[in-house]
Amino acid sequence: MNTEQRIQVFAELGKELADNTEEFKDRLQTAKHKNGWFSVDYSQLAFTNWSKALTEDSLKYWTSMYPKLSNAIAPKKVGLIMAGNIPLVGLHDLVSVLISGHIALVKLSSEDTVLMTFVIDKIKSISPEMGSRVEIVDRLNTVEAVIATGSNNSSRYFDAYFGKYPNIIRKNRTSVAILDGNESAQELGQLGKDIFTYYGLGCRNVTKLYVPQDYNFNLFYESIIEYATVLDNIKYVHNYDYHKTLFLLNSEQLLDNEFLLIKEDTNLKSPIGVLHYEYLSVNKKVLVEKLNLSEEVQCVIENQAIKFGESQIPQLWDYADNVDTLRFLLNL
Repeated sequence: MNTEQRIQVFAELGKELADNTEEFKDRLQTAKHKNGWFSVDYSQLAFTNWSKALTEDSLKYWTSMYPKLSNAIAPKKVGLIMAGNIPLVGLHDLVSVLISGHIALVKLSSEDTVLMTFVIDKIKSISPEMGSRVEIVDRLNTVEAVIATGSNNSSRYFDAYFGKYPNIIRKNRTSVAILDGNESAQELGQLGKDIFTYYGLGCRNVTKLYVPQDYNFNLFYESIIEYATVLDNIKYVHNYDYHKTLFLLNSEQLLDNEFLLIKEDTNLKSPIGVLHYEYLSVNKKVLVEKLNLSEEVQCVIENQAIKFGESQIPQLWDYADNVDTLRFLLNL
């Protein structure tokens, strides 16, 4: 298959991911029963976002950045160790491997087998030829390169085991937002999407705010009240209750609206149900530059380069850990 043919396969996949069939609805329910974090609404959102990303225009724009794609390559077996923190989080790696012409050996996360298998089956149905280049495996014994996503702890294991192969090994990252105190209620409401979508489990979720001195959180709390629906998920409730109890036992200062705890803390990453904040102590531009260089930060949301509410809608060319996956694959 040439690049144009691969683009057509994924453009068709994008259309099919938008189909609200009975089979699709059943898969969403099954995924929810297997993983309580995969609510039907958020799984549906993941499919919707992917259907919007996999358009012919976007695929052509993305691939046009890589002249090497027009060259024939010797296909290599690329092992994909997928995460399962949010629905379909491993799909970008799979699309990248297949559009580059390589072969994907996929080690699914136990947290996201139902939805990923559904998508892989769709690819096989649309194009048996491309589908033959995808294999779900339990062990990566015959790989020639590896892309692995996991925690900081698992990354050490991945590095030790797969370090002899060309690799991309991702660690934990998170996202932050910078406020200037002049945000409208609507803008803060949009920021709520960046905080609460997928319950805050993704690397593109905001887990920390940088705010001006003496910032008043009243408008912020008023603006995010619609996200109290997170309390419909018992797993979120357990996290919120646990950390609230822990903080109170330790006499730590908190702000609380009964579904989100806000705590002053220098750590970038906050637990589920908690949002950290820190007062701005340097020029905003200096802080943005510093955060963009941090290996712990995926996105810096300041309502400019990435606007409030857009962190969970990455384009095909927005790479995890800011590592160009497709360029890596084309250079194998």
